[in-house]
Amino acid sequence: MWFWLALIALLCWSGSDLFSKIGCRGREDKLSFLKMVIAVGTVMGLHAACEIFVGKVPISWNVIRTYLPVSLLYIGSMTLGYLGLRYIELSISSPICNASGALVAITALIIDGPQDMGAPTLIAVALVCIGAIGLGVVESREDDELRLERQKEGNFIYAKSFLALALPIAYCLLDAAGTFADNRVLEVLDEDSANVAYELTFLAAGLLSFIYVVIIRKDRLIPKQEFPKYTGAIFETAGQFAYIYAIADTEHLALAAPMISSYCVASVLWSRIFLKEKLSKAHYLMIFLVIAGIVIMGITEGMEEAADAVSEAARFFGRLSA
Repeated sequence: MWFWLALIALLCWSGSDLFSKIGCRGREDKLSFLKMVIAVGTVMGLHAACEIFVGKVPISWNVIRTYLPVSLLYIGSMTLGYLGLRYIELSISSPICNASGALVAITALIIDGPQDMGAPTLIAVALVCIGAIGLGVVESREDDELRLERQKEGNFIYAKSFLALALPIAYCLLDAAGTFADNRVLEVLDEDSANVAYELTFLAAGLLSFIYVVIIRKDRLIPKQEFPKYTGAIFETAGQFAYIYAIADTEHLALAAPMISSYCVASVLWSRIFLKEKLSKAHYLMIFLVIAGIVIMGITEGMEEAADAVSEAARFFGRLSA
């Protein structure tokens, strides 16, 4: 069962990337990123209601307040990510955004030192950093005529701009901060309750965005244009649900973790097939470095978790036989 759950998480999160890109890429709609927040907030709010009333997950204002800083970091990163999809190819944006895991590792390296990190993790962090920085260098130094030439097959022409790289980098920084804070907060909160608190906070963000977009700015939500956004929101929520249960199978965590963490590979593939995005060889080389680092980190994390589980089981049976 773990394999299918991991595969669902991979496909759903890469599908969320694709449909979010389709829903936010239009230059004429300057509020598309907030409409994406409305869509995700709506779907997550519905899922939170199911968890509370059907799954009987306990939730309180104290839990929501305690988890609020983490929720705001995640929601802020996703909002900036949706805005960034207007300015850059998904096949460049997704690997940069997924480099947040390397930043978390670097933060832990600075705070705790290298004693808990093996050579594979350090190599993976280096690959992600080199690839992410390399993507920025390649993107900024690319000749304008070559850029236009390779983008002719695609649906959109992206001009070179500071925002194009700044927004996915900002997503990466905020997401990494959220992950680091998440690790600390979950020491005192139940995971299911924390997830519901996050979804309810996203619902509140969606409501605030709705008030601003529809009531204050008097913009319209056209069903045909909103359909990709809600499809992406459904994929995002379904991917999160499958991810939780996939990694819960500790016996196969060493296989499930790297499989899920490499979903940006599928995002790059979908962008090439469905969005007709075409990059230079230098772009693909840097993307390969980022993806390789992410996969190595996933494999290393999975192996460490599996080893911890085996060690704990050995200690348990040792106590029984003593």
